Amino acid sequence: MSNFFIFVLLTLTTLMLVYFYRVVRGPSVYDRVLGLNGISTKAIVLLVLLGTMFERVDMFVDISTGYALLNLVGALAIAKFLEEHGEDEKEVKQK
Repeated sequence: MSNFFIFVLLTLTTLMLVYFYRVVRGPSVYDRVLGLNGISTKAIVLLVLLGTMFERVDMFVDISTGYALLNLVGALAIAKFLEEHGEDEKEVKQK
């Protein structure tokens, strides 16, 4: 059973690295935000799996819920900022 958890943890970590590449090399701000949300989702799943491995699911679910709420607030703040300022403002200033 432990080998299965380690395999899943390594797979999720690899997926997080793929999302990190999207954050760093994303062609637009929206791609970067989507990459960060993907990393956050995988981190929440990792926390729950770690809780299962350590037989402390209750504690890790609480931590992952707090992390999910922080991710939601952060995504909403970025969305509000982009709605007001937008990425197109750079193109208008350059012309």
